[in-house]
Amino acid sequence: MARWCYRHRLVVLLLWVGALFGLGFAGSSAGTNYADTFSLPNTDSKRAYDLMEKAFPERAGDTDTVVWKVDGGSVRDESVRSRIEPALVEIGKMKGVGAVTDPYADGGAAQISKDGRIAYAQVTFAEQANAVPKELVEDVVDTAQDAERDRLSVELGGQAIQRVQEPPTGLAELVGVGAAAIVLYLAFGSFLAMLLPLAVAVFGVGTGMFSTQLLSHVTNVPELASLLATLIGLGVGIDYALFIVTRHRRGIMRGEKPEDAAVTALNTSGRAVLFAGGTVVIALAGMLVMNLRFLDGVVIGTAVTVVLSVLAAVTLLPALLGLLGMRVLSRRQRRRLAAEGPQPDRTSGLAVRWSATVERNPRKVAALAVVVMAVLALPLLSLRLGTTDQGNDDATTTTRQAYDLLAEGFGPGFNGPLQVVTENPDTDGLVTGIRDTEGVAQVVALPPGQGVTVIQVVPTTSPQSVETDELIDTLRDQVIPEAGVSAHVGGVTAVSKDFSSVTADRLPYFILAIIGLGFLLLMVAFRSVVVPLTAAVMNLIAAAASFGVLVAVFQYGWGLDLLGLGKEGPINSFLPVIMLSLLFGLSMDYQVFLVSRMHEEWVHTRDNARAVRVGLAETSRVINSAALIMVCVFLAFVLSGDTGAAMAGVGLAAAVALDAFILRTALVPAAMHLLGNSNWWLPAGLEKRLPHLAVEPKEDAEPAPVAASTGATVVHGFVRDGEGAPLDGAVVILLSKGGRQLDRVNSLADGSYIVSAPAPGTYLLAATAPSYASRARHVVVTEEPLVHDVELADEEVDAVN
Repeated sequence: MARWCYRHRLVVLLLWVGALFGLGFAGSSAGTNYADTFSLPNTDSKRAYDLMEKAFPERAGDTDTVVWKVDGGSVRDESVRSRIEPALVEIGKMKGVGAVTDPYADGGAAQISKDGRIAYAQVTFAEQANAVPKELVEDVVDTAQDAERDRLSVELGGQAIQRVQEPPTGLAELVGVGAAAIVLYLAFGSFLAMLLPLAVAVFGVGTGMFSTQLLSHVTNVPELASLLATLIGLGVGIDYALFIVTRHRRGIMRGEKPEDAAVTALNTSGRAVLFAGGTVVIALAGMLVMNLRFLDGVVIGTAVTVVLSVLAAVTLLPALLGLLGMRVLSRRQRRRLAAEGPQPDRTSGLAVRWSATVERNPRKVAALAVVVMAVLALPLLSLRLGTTDQGNDDATTTTRQAYDLLAEGFGPGFNGPLQVVTENPDTDGLVTGIRDTEGVAQVVALPPGQGVTVIQVVPTTSPQSVETDELIDTLRDQVIPEAGVSAHVGGVTAVSKDFSSVTADRLPYFILAIIGLGFLLLMVAFRSVVVPLTAAVMNLIAAAASFGVLVAVFQYGWGLDLLGLGKEGPINSFLPVIMLSLLFGLSMDYQVFLVSRMHEEWVHTRDNARAVRVGLAETSRVINSAALIMVCVFLAFVLSGDTGAAMAGVGLAAAVALDAFILRTALVPAAMHLLGNSNWWLPAGLEKRLPHLAVEPKEDAEPAPVAASTGATVVHGFVRDGEGAPLDGAVVILLSKGGRQLDRVNSLADGSYIVSAPAPGTYLLAATAPSYASRARHVVVTEEPLVHDVELADEEVDAVN
C-alpha cells in the first residue's frame, strides 16, 4: 500500500483534498446539532428530568439572565426603570427570542433582591444555546449593556451568552500548530519536512471534525467532543507522522532510494502507528463500558478523528513523501550525502550520556523519579469530582460577574436550584418538610402541569459546595420518605452529583479493564511478563501524578490567574475517564517505541544492560520531541475559552510530559537495569500458547551468530576510480540492514580492503572517498569470504538498489 500511495501520489492527494472539502461543505451546510446530555439512566435526577420533560415539553429553549445592580438607591427607582425596561422590551421583540420575564411586571417582585439593589430578567430563546445565532446573542448583550450608566451596572449570564465571549474559533488550534511547527523545524532542520506532519494532522483533524459535525445529527454528541477530538487529533496526527518521517529520512541518509525508504518507513514505523492508533481507539471504546451516555458522543468524535489521523499517516504521508523526494532532507544534509555518501546511524550527545548515567546509577535515578512523581501525586488525595459552571469563569467576563451578582442578591444557591418533581397531587407536607430542612433558603411550588408538580428549592450554599451535595442526600434519604410521597430530586446540581457518584463507583473497573488490556497487548508484543507489568505500574504512577497536578491547578487554584482560567472548583466528573483512556493510549505509544528497540537489541545480544542502554539512547530524542509537540498542542487549549477543554488540555499536557520526560526517560530504563534479564522472562507454557504479534518487524534481519570454529565471515576486494586506478584511504563501511555500523576500514595503497561480518546474511556495503561520489550496495554474505570490488565515479551518486 505504501508503494502504491508513493507512486500514485497525485491521485492520493486529490482524494484526500476531495474528502476534506467534501466533508467540509456537507458539515457547513448541515451545521451542528451538539447536545450536552448529562443525564444518566437509572438515577434519581434522570427520573426527575423525564417527568419534567413530560409535563413541560415547551421549555425547550435556552434561558439566559440579564442582571443589573445599582450602587445607591433601588432598582425600582424611575431613573433605573426608564433605562432597563426599554432595553428589555427591545430584546423581547428580537427574532429568535421567545419570552422575557420582567421583574417590573405583575408577579415579578421575587426577581428583585430584598435590599432592592439587584434585579434580574430571564430571556428565553427559541432554540438551545448551541443553535442560537451568534449575531442574536451579541444584539441581546449590546442592547442590555447599553442601558448601563454611572452607578448602574448590567451583566449577562447563561450558556448562549458564554458562547459569544469565547475566543475566536481556531485560536487554540493555531497556537498549538505554531508551537508544534517550531519543535518540528528544530528536530528536522528542514522547512519542507516540518510541513509533512502538520499537513497530515490538518487533514486528519479536518476530516474528523467535519465528520463529527455530521454525526451530531444522528446521535447525541456533546460540543466538548469536537474540542477534545481536535486536541487529540492534532497531537497523535503530528506525532505519528513524526515517527514515520524520522524513519524515512534515516533510510535516505543510509543510501536508500526515497521510494524504498518510504516503503521501509511505512512497513516499520507505519505498523507501529497502526498499533498505537488501535490502542488509543480501544482505550477510548473502553469508556463505553462506563454506561455514561454523555461520554458516548465523546468516544465517537475522538475515535473517528484518531482513525482518520492514522489513515492520513499511512496513505497521505507516503504520497507527500513522493512529492518531496530528496527534499525531505535539508540542503545541508543533501550536500553531505552527496559528498560523503551514506551515513551510518550514530547516536551521540546528551542522549548517550544520559543513557550511560542511568546505567551507572539506576537506584539513584529510580529513587529520584519516584520521589518527584510521589510529590506531584499528593494533591490527588483531596480530589473532588463535580461540574464547573460560570462561577469558575474569569473574573473579567460578564458571565462570571452576573453569577456573582445573583449570588450576592439572592444567595449562593440561587445559581444552582434543585427541582423536586412529583406526580402526587398533595404536596403541602412535602413543601413543609423541605422548608424546615437545614440548608434550604427558599421553597416554591410551581403550578402543576400534566399532573406533575415541580418544587423549586434554593439551597443556602453554592452549587459546587459539599453542603449542597449533602442537602441532596438529605432530601432523597430523609425528607421525601418522611413525607410519604414519591418524588425525585433533579436540576443541574443534582445531575452533576449523580454523574460524579456513578463515575467514582465505576472508575476502578474501568482502570482495571484498560490496564489489563495493555498488559495483554504488551505481553504478546514483547514475549515478556515483566515488561507489561512494569508498564502497568508506570501508567498508574503517571495517572496519579497528572491528576495531582490537575487538582493543584484547578481545585487548589495554583497558577489559575497566570493561565487566565478563572476561579478554582471541582474537577469535571467526566475528565478522569477521558484522561485515563487517552493516557493509556499515548503511554502505550511511547512504551512500544522505547521497548521495541530494547527488545530488538536483546534478541541480538542477550545483554540486558546493553539493550536498555542502546534502546534509551536511540529513542529518547524522538520520544521527547513527540512529547514536546503534544504538550504544546494540549497546553494551547487553555486558550479555547472552554473550561472543560482547558482542564483536559492541562491534565493531558502534564500526563504526557511526566510520562515521557520522567517515566520513559528515567524510571522505566532504571527499573529495567535493576531487574536485569528477568525483564524478558516468559513462562514456557505461555510462550507456546501466545499468538505472535509483530508490532514493528525487525529491520535488521540478522541471523544467529556462527560458531567460532567456522572462522570469520568477511567481505574483501578493491576500491578503484572510474579508470581502474586504486584509491588509497577510501572509507569502506559494513552496515546492518537497519543501518548499524558493524565494521569500518580505510583502503590500502593498492585499494584493497577487508571488513568482517558477524554472520551470514544481507548487509549494506558503503564506500566513499574525497572528491568522489559515494556508492552503496546490498551484499549477501555466506560462510565463504565474499569478493566485492567497488568503483567510485566523479559525478555519480548511486543509491542502494
